[in-house]
Amino acid sequence: MLVTNKVLLDRAKAGSYAVGAFNINNLEFVQAITSAAVELDSPAILAVSQGAVKYAGFENLVSMVRTVSDNLNIEISLHLDHGQDMEIIKRCIDGGFTSVMIDGSNLSFEENMAVTREVVEKARPAGVSVEGELGRLAGIEDNVSVSEQDAIFTDPGEAAEFVEKTGVDSLAVAVGTSHGAYKFKGEAKLAMDRLSEIAAVVPVPLVLHGASGVNQEHVAIANEFGAKIGAAKGVPDEAISEAVRRGAAKVNIDTDMRIAFTAYVRKSFAGKPENIDPRKYLGAARDAVFEVVKAKMKLFGSVGKAFGG
Repeated sequence: MLVTNKVLLDRAKAGSYAVGAFNINNLEFVQAITSAAVELDSPAILAVSQGAVKYAGFENLVSMVRTVSDNLNIEISLHLDHGQDMEIIKRCIDGGFTSVMIDGSNLSFEENMAVTREVVEKARPAGVSVEGELGRLAGIEDNVSVSEQDAIFTDPGEAAEFVEKTGVDSLAVAVGTSHGAYKFKGEAKLAMDRLSEIAAVVPVPLVLHGASGVNQEHVAIANEFGAKIGAAKGVPDEAISEAVRRGAAKVNIDTDMRIAFTAYVRKSFAGKPENIDPRKYLGAARDAVFEVVKAKMKLFGSVGKAFGG
């Protein structure tokens, strides 16, 4: 049986570790993530974006994840990532997801609270947990003033009010991470003190989005075989470990898996250009994602934590 993010993250918060949320788009990603969860006895969150729903099909994704859950000894949730379309959110609540995220971070504070509270009211009777988001994800740049940073970061006082008035089960916060492979132009850094301040006043687990490290070895392999990935820079492992110590209980990973997958598909084609068997090149890419996920689970401290272990 799939579990909710609330089950996984409340336990992670109490145990001072984090659960990885890994985005899926197809069978190979599902296989890689769940195989890593089995091998390391780690909980995992399989995250689905609205774009993935449109690409792979709602029923296909739900069926894949539920079939794997029913047949492997793993503890996983099925989570809608960055939901903004209320019809898709409602479909996820009614159609087999165990967690949804409502991303109202582009709205005013009051509007964000209102739409988030609406989703909580829809999800609660169905036993589906809800993640909200407050603040804007944008990497901290050396030339950004303190006042500009404050406008980007999640405000601790607003975070406490937001959680109290919406009833969310977890809260995604902005402390300097950003989505994609190009997170920082200068030195990579996060506002750790701000994260601690939020954790001190918010009773629910905190979520760190945009947390990929952008493995330079994988970037180099991809570029060697034809990719054009520029000066990509992600969040260092040490910063992630520190964020987990300071209260991040869910850490989102997508870009690192995409780069690894791309690198090894390209390498497979270059090594055997005559190959037309997708199992060969997709299998190599799946194995690369598997290794990425295992490394993240170890980094987050979730190894051996499935089923309350």
